[in-house]
Amino acid sequence: MERLHKLISRCGVTSRRKAEELILQGKVAVNGRVVRSLGVLVDPGQDVIKVEGKQVKSVPGIYLLLHKPGGYITTTRDPSGRPTILELIDGVEERIYPVGRLDFDSSGLLLLTNDGELTYYLTHPKFEVRKTYLAAFTGQLDSKAVHSLRRGVKLRDGWTAPCEAFVKTKGDSSTLIEMTIHEGRNRQIRRMGEAIGHPVIQLKRIRFGPWDLSGLKKPGQYRYIDSKEIERFKLRIADCGLRNIKSGDVHCFGQ
Repeated sequence: MERLHKLISRCGVTSRRKAEELILQGKVAVNGRVVRSLGVLVDPGQDVIKVEGKQVKSVPGIYLLLHKPGGYITTTRDPSGRPTILELIDGVEERIYPVGRLDFDSSGLLLLTNDGELTYYLTHPKFEVRKTYLAAFTGQLDSKAVHSLRRGVKLRDGWTAPCEAFVKTKGDSSTLIEMTIHEGRNRQIRRMGEAIGHPVIQLKRIRFGPWDLSGLKKPGQYRYIDSKEIERFKLRIADCGLRNIKSGDVHCFGQ
């Protein structure tokens, strides 16, 4: 048995949060009867689930790690005609979508899937999944500027959470810093650089949760993740989230 909203998400129809909204709006039916309450248990092998009149069918989970090059937009389509990340992927007939975003000019590790449950675990703020970047800031950052990044920077939408920041190299006109954050704000590291007076000129994500760029040296390369590895991750992060709820510990899934 499985909770209805989790099944809808796992089958790639939509996110968990959106699935809950659809249920409350009366847009989900189980065996011909509209369901309007959360927490309903269903049997994926026996029950017929329809969302907005369309039957939900279980499809195999697809999990890809892509080394995104700069100059590609992290969406499945773009009205402006810019190249999208899906143009880099061959042979996948099922609908897949990116987990989170890397902006047009940024490069590095990006996960694509059709698994809404995995997307929920990776992007919901309560799980604090860590993401590591190499960021080239203009100018030479002194210890005060680096400390500001670590402590948190005030942006228009509030202070950023404390993060890890370590200087890798210093040049005449730029400073390369490795940063690890767990928030998912739009263009966060670039905005942090602007806030401290050192705009980011190059940004590359090198790690996302337990995954890194191993085996993906060249931009544009991608590889599949084994479904068993995904299930281990889900069990680990779900257990971590449960323990944190009970203990009040805000630190969850690290590297």
